[in-house]
Amino acid sequence: MPLPAAFATRAPTAATAVRTLACAVALSTAAGTATAAPPGYALDPVHTRVLVAVGHAGFSKALGTVSGSQGWLLFDPDDWSRARLDVRVPLAQLDFGDEDWNRAVAGNALLDTDRHPEARFVSTAVTGHDPNHATVCGELSLRGQVRPQCLEVTLNGVARHPLPPFRRTVGFSARGVLSRADFGIDAWRSVIGDEVELRIEAEAVRDSGAVAALDPVNDEAAEAGAADVTHDTANTYPSLEAAAEAALEQAAPASGDTPPDPDGAAAGDRNHDDEPTP
Repeated sequence: MPLPAAFATRAPTAATAVRTLACAVALSTAAGTATAAPPGYALDPVHTRVLVAVGHAGFSKALGTVSGSQGWLLFDPDDWSRARLDVRVPLAQLDFGDEDWNRAVAGNALLDTDRHPEARFVSTAVTGHDPNHATVCGELSLRGQVRPQCLEVTLNGVARHPLPPFRRTVGFSARGVLSRADFGIDAWRSVIGDEVELRIEAEAVRDSGAVAALDPVNDEAAEAGAADVTHDTANTYPSLEAAAEAALEQAAPASGDTPPDPDGAAAGDRNHDDEPTP
């Protein structure tokens, strides 16, 4: 059946339809590749704080805190298992509230921050328990030693920050326990306990750099996919074009049913479709 004149004015040629379909599928494929990694975040060093608690001669627990941690996070609140984390903690900034204490902890008998100025945690597995809780396990590098470490994590919220620059922000609380002796920090056993409690409060803001830092394969694939779509769509999807050509042939009008010439459509039809309503 011939198309009405008003629709015929915009009927694409077979070649145009094929190209449009091929490009649409190519773009969709590239977009899927680009978004394969979870959203990326950069750790906020101002609003991220690590607290350590360690026994002091059996009388109390000494508390030290450190700010300025930096790192990257990939996180999808709908799928904890895809989360990835790489964070560095500046141990030279660890503060126990007393200069003598700080010098002793930073000295070569304990943290030896001159040679090992930071701790690093890289996640290896994340197990979600419910929408707001997960166990994050990974490798902790401390004073030249690398040991497995797990943290119990609570998701506090994911939302646009209420203050400028209004960036999407995610916040967590985490707890863990480690043995300092496992990292070769075994001096002053009669005064300093072996068990060290960790408490972490962290915020991170959206940052696309996290994908390149934590998932370079996906990042490169996304760029390659975009390049394929831009420069070589026809050669990348030949089978798709062939299938579309065949479909268009089957849908073509039967012999004798000649569709109207788009250029011959009535001016009134085109005007009604293309001109804005007064």
